[in-house]
Amino acid sequence: MDMAFGLTFPGALQDESIICDLCKKFDINLKIIEASFSMEAGWAILQIDGQEEEIKRAFAFLEEKGVKVQKIQINKK
Repeated sequence: MDMAFGLTFPGALQDESIICDLCKKFDINLKIIEASFSMEAGWAILQIDGQEEEIKRAFAFLEEKGVKVQKIQINKK
């Protein structure tokens, strides 16, 4: 089993490229496992690799934007 992160996006961010910004602003690599977005809200499950401090900075950025971050466990087939 691998660890991943669940992100929940408020609808107010519908016009912002938050996931793209993560890759540009922080020295991290991410893989989108699953995601769904609508005009009201969105969610994504991501695997994120990088230095722990850089990941913490990325999560702080997300939280400032109003994105909820939750560590989750996924089962690999």
